Amino acid sequence: PEGYKIMVIDRGAVSFNFPASWIVAKLEPHLEMHDAEPPDDEARLSVSFWRTPPGIDWTELPLAPLLAKASGGSKLDILARSEIIRFPRTDLEIVWTEHRFMDPVEQREAYSRIAMARGWDVHVLITFDFWVSDAEKLAPMWDEALRSLQLGRHIDDPTKGIVKH
Repeated sequence: PEGYKIMVIDRGAVSFNFPASWIVAKLEPHLEMHDAEPPDDEARLSVSFWRTPPGIDWTELPLAPLLAKASGGSKLDILARSEIIRFPRTDLEIVWTEHRFMDPVEQREAYSRIAMARGWDVHVLITFDFWVSDAEKLAPMWDEALRSLQLGRHIDDPTKGIVKH
């Protein structure tokens, strides 16, 4: 969509749309993107992924309980937790949740949205942190990232995209 670019990680293992003005802040041990250069940044998106052995049926390990367990041990001052939300996709399994917390440094309320997705022998964890005051402005970015998320593709040259014959 207009105003977005495509992030391609590991030649297509993970790809999604993100705002064109955002910057890549770090690559290791996970990808981290910010809405501006620090210290002026107000939002952060982090992505970690794992390739899994092909041919395994993961239906016996549902994502919703995994996400609940992974996001339940936060040391932050959690003010509220949403239910686990299933993002409707037919090609990927995606669940996410949202926590509202008090940032210990800034003493401001913030949100942390955490998504887990899997498909095509890839699992991904996406975390999106932003101030409560920016929620209306940033919620569409989260929706677009999940809507456009692709897993398990191979792109020889990400600068050219998938070659069609």
